[in-house]
Amino acid sequence: MSHLLLMPVLLPLLAGALLLLWPGLGLALQRVIGVIASLSLVVVGLQLLALAASGDYHLYALGNWAPPFGIVLVLDRLSALMLVLTAVLAAFCLLYACQGTDRLGMNFHALFQFQLLGVNGALLTGDLFNLFVFFEILLLASYALLLHGGSRARSRAGLHYVIINLVGSAVFVLALATLYGVAGTLNMADLALKVAAAPVSDRPLYLAAGVLLLVVFGIKAAILPLLFWLPRAYTAASAPVAALFAIMTKVGIYAILRVFWLVFGTGDDPLQVELLAWVWPLALATLLLGGLGALGSLSLRTLTAYLVILSVGILLATLTLASPQALAAALFYLVHSTLMTAVFFLMADLIGRQRDQGYDRFHVQAGMNNRWLMAGLFFVAAISMAGLPPFSGFISKVWILHSVYSLEQGFWLWAVILFAGLLVLVALSRGGSAWFWSSPACEKQRPLNPVELLLVVVLLSASGLLSLNAEPVMGWMLLTAEQLMEPGAYLQAHPKVAELLPGGVWK
Repeated sequence: MSHLLLMPVLLPLLAGALLLLWPGLGLALQRVIGVIASLSLVVVGLQLLALAASGDYHLYALGNWAPPFGIVLVLDRLSALMLVLTAVLAAFCLLYACQGTDRLGMNFHALFQFQLLGVNGALLTGDLFNLFVFFEILLLASYALLLHGGSRARSRAGLHYVIINLVGSAVFVLALATLYGVAGTLNMADLALKVAAAPVSDRPLYLAAGVLLLVVFGIKAAILPLLFWLPRAYTAASAPVAALFAIMTKVGIYAILRVFWLVFGTGDDPLQVELLAWVWPLALATLLLGGLGALGSLSLRTLTAYLVILSVGILLATLTLASPQALAAALFYLVHSTLMTAVFFLMADLIGRQRDQGYDRFHVQAGMNNRWLMAGLFFVAAISMAGLPPFSGFISKVWILHSVYSLEQGFWLWAVILFAGLLVLVALSRGGSAWFWSSPACEKQRPLNPVELLLVVVLLSASGLLSLNAEPVMGWMLLTAEQLMEPGAYLQAHPKVAELLPGGVWK
């Protein structure tokens, strides 16, 4: 049992506790501790990615208590991919915040580490109750990070964000109580076995619990009609916090993938089909709303928030088709969209501080410093986000469209993706024209922070790197999708649960 599996949870826990319990630390030392912990997570994530490349499941049983009786962390290709994505994104966001955003309030670096603790724990846990615990950790940290710096807009957005997520937490507890009352376990592997072998009389209870979990994960992922907290919250947050929040909706999507493909997706008559039937029309509506919201946005931050919603719609609509090719394409798009929305949030701050007035609002009269440098940066980012060649947005969308071409629902997904993509292209073109074509130069020169600019450029270059390495990345995604859609191997990795395995239950 490799202790390396514990590091994504242990590192941010220790760093956050040290920063919180040692109040006398100066800001410079807090930055050093936070940056070292975040960069260490990148190294650990890459090692875990190499470990998961074998295609095996790797378990870490805390206290050597074997599942289903003890707490267990599980690593596979999907969780390793998400851990690396989270660590890379967090490193860029923290380095950007160290340029001054972390001065706006207290305990920024401790809260940042606890946010990573919650995200990483949710990605690794093999137990539904601990998924709830890690969700609460990341939500508590996100409440404070959203309000960091303070303002009326942040307080108002934070109130809505807290209320909807408290409701989600209550529903989560109700779902867990229902599952435990029927199955007597919350270990995902053990629970999957119980659900697959459930008598007909228990299926309505499992179905009800699944619907409740779908509501909870739908709030986290921001699917219609549970998404109206997101635009205001993401727009009000500071730039590095909003960029970090780009991974939050993806954690909700990860939870849907993990729980519904494993717990409800096995047996001769899986409940997954009935549960995800609700997701398909809602995902298309979410996708369309994201495009319309982007078109009607008055600032780049608001536009980016709706692009997050659009990406959620594309991901959920694609993964519900239960095709390995479609799921692999969705995972490629997940990586692209997470990095690019983070770029847009950081770029909104970078551009906004180069303007005379209006910050990142699409306001023609506001002058701008470094216009052509900012215009070039925005142009490249807009091309990638709109899905135009040669960047990763184009590759991911073409792969999605190709993977669903022969499926029955493919026509509707083609129509909505292409129409929403047109809306996004128009919105980005309008914003770029207002800023860089019509606006005058600034009368007062403002210095451009070279570190912030470098961070945005390097993070933006990830889209190009994905394009250049598309073939190996697509191969990894396809193997990840195939592993996820064969849950029998997940059970076999849990020795004590596998002993209870009856023949013919698992595919």
